[in-house]
Amino acid sequence: MHLIQRSLALAATSLALSASAQDYPNKPIRIIVPFPAGGGTDVIARDVTNQLTTALGWAFVVENRPGSGGNLGVDAAAKSKADGYTLALGQSSNLAVNPTLYSKMPYDVMKDIVPVALVASAPILIVVAADSPYKTLGEIVAAVKAKPGSLNFASPGNGTVTHLTGELFQRRAGVKFTHVPYKGASQAVTDLIGGQVQLYGSTVPTLLSQIRNGRIRALAITSKTRSADLPDVPTVAESGYKDFESVTWFGFVGPAGIPKPVVAKLNTEINKALQSPELKKRLNEQGATVLGGSADEFAELIKTDIGVWAPIIKQSGAKLD
Repeated sequence: MHLIQRSLALAATSLALSASAQDYPNKPIRIIVPFPAGGGTDVIARDVTNQLTTALGWAFVVENRPGSGGNLGVDAAAKSKADGYTLALGQSSNLAVNPTLYSKMPYDVMKDIVPVALVASAPILIVVAADSPYKTLGEIVAAVKAKPGSLNFASPGNGTVTHLTGELFQRRAGVKFTHVPYKGASQAVTDLIGGQVQLYGSTVPTLLSQIRNGRIRALAITSKTRSADLPDVPTVAESGYKDFESVTWFGFVGPAGIPKPVVAKLNTEINKALQSPELKKRLNEQGATVLGGSADEFAELIKTDIGVWAPIIKQSGAKLD
């Protein structure tokens, strides 16, 4: 009798979950972007949600919650009701880097977060102001070797993939920059153009428009191959640092406990959106590479990258409270 009752209960639960997935969504979905408006993460979130709205009629509300290297925004999503109506567009920094970088995290990536769908990846551009005297990465290295610490290297924040890529490059090149962390891209680019900092690194989607309008100049890109959008910009590897590569990725996550059928529906529809020629074109034009894949594959990537970045963080001595 107990076995029959248990089977009936499980069947009822399964039917309820299936029904919830069929009805989902019946109200706007909140997307938390854990960085300021106008940055690469924000642009990708809006492009993907716009495509989903066009294809499915789903409604979205994008909310920017910057701070603590993305921790504030991801934490807000992690602590939201687990019904699939609040997601965050996380990235390498707040999902794979911060668990080692911060001595105390407001959320446990492996327990409090459910990966939903991997969206895209983007390499990092090393840029200077358009009127900078430095025309190549080699000239930058020569200047810093002549006077260690004389050039400021700005990043979107302590412990971001850009910051750690800068640390990795310094070790490869045998140089020392003065690191200047910002809370996002907007002010950093303004200060770069104004001369307050001499060097800046961020993702291609964040910087591409500023390069195209002639306000900043790209010296190198951290991908294995050159960007189709910036064919004249050499890779760091081509600039004399063999096999150097570093990219950041972006993916939707939600609070642990979202019904699996809802996660599956979100994953399916996001993957469909990523295959649309219009969205692919928009993301590619911003220097991002479309990824996609299952939620389980995304979870494995997060786990793997935590292991990749942990030793680099420890070697750099970077630590945040």
